[in-house]
Amino acid sequence: MTSDTPFDAVIVGAGVAGALIAKQLTGAGLRVLLLEAGPGTSQSFNGYSRHLQQFYGATSKSAESPWPPAAAAPQPDSSDLRNNNGYFVQRGPDLYGSTYTRTWGGSTLHWLGVSLRMLPEDFRMHSRHGVGRDWPLGYNDLAPFYARAEHELGVSADVADQRYHGVSFAEDYDYPMQRVPLSYSDRVLGAAVDGMTVWFDHESFDLKVRSYPAARNSIPRGAYQPVGAVDLHDDGSSNPPLLGGRCQGNTSCTPICPVQAKYNAGKSLAQADRRYLTMLVQAVASKILVDPANGGVQGIEYKRYQDPASTRFTTAVAKGRVYILTAHAVENARLMLASGLTGPRGQVGQTLMDHPALYAWGLAPLAIGAFRGPQSSAGIEDLRGGAFRARHAAFRFDIGNDGWRSTTGAPDSTVSEAVMSQRLFGTALRDQLANLLSRQVRMSLAIEQLPDPANAVTVDPQYLDALGNPRPVISYHIDDYTKAGMVAASGVARALFRRAGVQDFSESGNGSWFPSVYYQGREFHYHGMGHFSGTHAMGDDPQQSVIDPDQRAWQHHNLFLAGSGSFPTMGTSNPTLTLAALALRTADHLVATLQQ
Repeated sequence: MTSDTPFDAVIVGAGVAGALIAKQLTGAGLRVLLLEAGPGTSQSFNGYSRHLQQFYGATSKSAESPWPPAAAAPQPDSSDLRNNNGYFVQRGPDLYGSTYTRTWGGSTLHWLGVSLRMLPEDFRMHSRHGVGRDWPLGYNDLAPFYARAEHELGVSADVADQRYHGVSFAEDYDYPMQRVPLSYSDRVLGAAVDGMTVWFDHESFDLKVRSYPAARNSIPRGAYQPVGAVDLHDDGSSNPPLLGGRCQGNTSCTPICPVQAKYNAGKSLAQADRRYLTMLVQAVASKILVDPANGGVQGIEYKRYQDPASTRFTTAVAKGRVYILTAHAVENARLMLASGLTGPRGQVGQTLMDHPALYAWGLAPLAIGAFRGPQSSAGIEDLRGGAFRARHAAFRFDIGNDGWRSTTGAPDSTVSEAVMSQRLFGTALRDQLANLLSRQVRMSLAIEQLPDPANAVTVDPQYLDALGNPRPVISYHIDDYTKAGMVAASGVARALFRRAGVQDFSESGNGSWFPSVYYQGREFHYHGMGHFSGTHAMGDDPQQSVIDPDQRAWQHHNLFLAGSGSFPTMGTSNPTLTLAALALRTADHLVATLQQ
């Protein structure tokens, strides 16, 4: 069937970019149809609570455990890396190690909440360091939108902590909420490490453990009012939001915040003007319909299923004046390619990036209070920029509060080792666990990756999902620039541990279930950070990019592709804040255009 209901805008994807654009457009009185492939069960407070109970009952506490996919909207899963038979078709030579969630709220339902701004030099990688490519925008262009995004997402931080490597703020600006306090382990590590000097060639860097900006509710500044849990219903009504929702220090930020103190895109959607917003969940966009005469989009075909456990569907067409793809860096590219839209010079899907990350873990010389929440509250950011980037990747460290959970499966593995291998029980077992678990230290070392056309999302008619839509086919490799960054990052981690008196277990062989790469005779086990980007990169040259600086497709005048897929490069910052800033900038453009 075909619907001729006119909308000003049709948005595909109810993640952070789609939510922010929908909020801005409906706030301007524009009519929006929002299509979401996954279920809408997280919209209501009771539905969100059921996802929480599912997480509590899951044997594996992976990023996907509270958010299982619908049969008609499959998604990648962490376990796929071990058997390579999941949603992604991995063609290698290296495995792409990240996942995302297809549901109302998108991957902000399971992200950690890190909300770093990109560095000014990140936008000028080719001009400044001779590698990668430059953005058509600069830091100063995005700075006012960063500030707006920080208020939309509810970011907790102190400006005084965040002025480094050229990051600047308006004179009277501060974040909407005070920083999340450093954990006890952060303070202990900081006391040992702060002021430590690292040299790369002739350039020195003084390290500091600092609280990073987090989209978690803390203590508001001024009149700012944070949003806690939301409760929307299928009929469009809502209960008053439970305001506040301050972070309570739970240990499951990834994959689910029990009290919704962490931002998720549902909070922005709850603030959209429902008089102008129509939301359809369980509606999988399957084809972009284009007028061959002028390249304009005429509609988006979607397949609607009624039961998340079923693959039975009906087909309809959504029509509007403009069309905005905000589904995900991978899903945007997959939908374009499935529709035969390859972009200028076939660039759609190319330059897929992530932050391949290493773990470093060890035992502190004293109890530091591991296994407290939030899972991470601080990082080391001083090696995100520098002249060395002409030779190898930059990197940053997330400092964990969750012991060796990510690296070895602690505390379960620690208990199993003590009981099954060491045959401990009673008082000896209790003393051993109290000694070991309280001293566990873990860091994630996120490494920069450059755009490479060979790293790509493609489609192949022999690989279809249950609805007959193409699955993403991933070609991916980690190049020597990033591998050299792994060498540098692991070296700094070892030096940092020595200075802090931490017994290093990073090379112990634990965590070997992660995929690996080899460089200069060394094996590096890596994992993805979930930081997908680059598949429809923006630029100011129609022959060298897919979209313009407003995120409009060069070849389709009424089609926009928003999200981290728009990034020409990604530096070392988590992409969410930057894609949110870009979404707000695009929303302003759309409001001005559609209201003419």
